[in-house]
Amino acid sequence: MTLENIILIGDSGHAKVIEDCIHSQGGKIIAKLDDRYEDKQFDNEIIKGPIDLIEELLTEEVKVVISIGSNRNRKRMMERLAISQDKYATVVHKRAIVCKSAKIGNGTVLMPGAVVNDDASIGKHAIINSNCVVEHDCMIEDFAHISPGAILTGSVKVGEGSHVGAGATIIPGIEIGSWTTIGAGGSVVSNIESNVTAVGVPSKIIKREGE
Repeated sequence: MTLENIILIGDSGHAKVIEDCIHSQGGKIIAKLDDRYEDKQFDNEIIKGPIDLIEELLTEEVKVVISIGSNRNRKRMMERLAISQDKYATVVHKRAIVCKSAKIGNGTVLMPGAVVNDDASIGKHAIINSNCVVEHDCMIEDFAHISPGAILTGSVKVGEGSHVGAGATIIPGIEIGSWTTIGAGGSVVSNIESNVTAVGVPSKIIKREGE
């Protein structure tokens, strides 16, 4: 898909990296919308303004990327926008490697150096960050974030909204539940349930949601 006429929702550090991904493919950003902007303004040719400005800008030829790093906030923003999934662009940096049999959902972003191998499946609005590896037959659900340098070996499943920390390694066939955090540098050798934080080598649960 040609990355022309893109609106970014969110204009912070994460948006800068997505902007570079879009430009690496010769794409064009027409607007950056963030509620820290009170009024419509112009930065060279790029429109900046509050998020509700999308109602004016979202024409047939325009696509959207939610450029928010927080998994929960990214999901909340998708629910707030309430637009068709077909209006979300999938962004793949020029230096990412994606096998032909891999499937990438709408709104997902692949950063430079990311590798997604055969028959892997990435859901919608996920982040596959710089230099991470998603091996064959992995399944990454919606709103998940695989951080820089993380390695998911074959047939790993990562549930909705989960965050795999930088440099973590997950051995083959492991399942990570939904809205779970795997700490940076962790080594996951057994299944991890939903709504927990697990850290260390091997990774152990240190916190459950609500505790």
